[in-house]
Amino acid sequence: MSEPGFNNHFVNDLNEDQLLIQETIREFANKQIKPVVMNFDESQEFPLELMHKLGELGFLGILVSPEFEGSGLGYVEYAIVIEEIAKIDPSVALSVAAHNGLATNHINLFGNTFQKNKYLKELASGRKIGAWGLTEPSSGSDAAGMLTTAEKDGDFYILNGTKNFITHGKSGEIAVVMAYTDKTKGTKGISAFILEKGMKGFSPGKKENKLGMRASETTQLIFENCKVPAENLLGNEGEGFKQAMKILEGGRVSIAALGCGLAGGCLDYSINYSKDRKQFGKSLAEFQAIQFKLADMSTELEAARLLTYKSAAEKDAGLPINLSAAYAKLYSSEIATKAANEAVQIFGGYGFTKDYPVEKFYRDVKLLTIGEGTSEIQKIVIARNLLRD
Repeated sequence: MSEPGFNNHFVNDLNEDQLLIQETIREFANKQIKPVVMNFDESQEFPLELMHKLGELGFLGILVSPEFEGSGLGYVEYAIVIEEIAKIDPSVALSVAAHNGLATNHINLFGNTFQKNKYLKELASGRKIGAWGLTEPSSGSDAAGMLTTAEKDGDFYILNGTKNFITHGKSGEIAVVMAYTDKTKGTKGISAFILEKGMKGFSPGKKENKLGMRASETTQLIFENCKVPAENLLGNEGEGFKQAMKILEGGRVSIAALGCGLAGGCLDYSINYSKDRKQFGKSLAEFQAIQFKLADMSTELEAARLLTYKSAAEKDAGLPINLSAAYAKLYSSEIATKAANEAVQIFGGYGFTKDYPVEKFYRDVKLLTIGEGTSEIQKIVIARNLLRD
């Protein structure tokens, strides 16, 4: 099978700097990530060395100002990076998205100068990996149903509880965690804190054995009378939930970009395979049934990209993206799921084996309809916007 010539739509809309970023990350993904994709997938090992290399290239502090060792770029560039990595390995793309968009961006947007100097520089440079704790065993889509508490005790807060499905929960050295400081106030009683690996009472729990995205580490975080300095409170008490929703809004752009990348990878591998594979005396690409599948995949990918980059551009322009991010995340994750299914079908029996990349795309893609707000949550967001007076 020939190597995929990855499609390069939007090329006429990207400026010179963005094209250079695209080429740089594409080259890195093909040379550094592609040869080891299945090694990390099979072992479920988090590719820490690769992450540090990405940090050295400036791809772990994309949205952070150079003042704090970031790249000072925007969401369009962020989407480009995530999309290109996802064409090769969605699980590495997920880790890059989680690091940039969650813990790092939370401190970037809501941290004070002291917190940024102490923690943001370490994250933006990639010297340390970040984790972000909102979800709990008893609260997924219903984030307000969390049970983790933080009680003020002099110059400290004492955290107790458990977080679930946390990306980089074991390897992450800096975490942003949401907890109730006043349960009686509902979501207005949730606050956000910065925690460091090594704090007494703070430890990783069970590592999940996942269907897909297996190189992207997912564990529990456990807090047992964990003593956190009051200076590690992000913003003011009671602002944590509002902050988290803002972070998730931006995170949906990155997941939309990940969906575009995964769907793009499925399309490119399918095009190349259908040209090379012979059946009944001609290539699969000569059969109309295959042509229709490729045409549908390409059309839906173009639409997903338009939604995704529109939302990214609006975010960079300072416009509200609650609705556009929901559109992008919902549509791109759903069409990526369809693309992965069609890719396996085009590959036939070979698509069911680990010798070809579409098998991994098929396993990885399901998370996109769940993480950063399920497809159902996106539909609720969209419907509420439509029905608002």
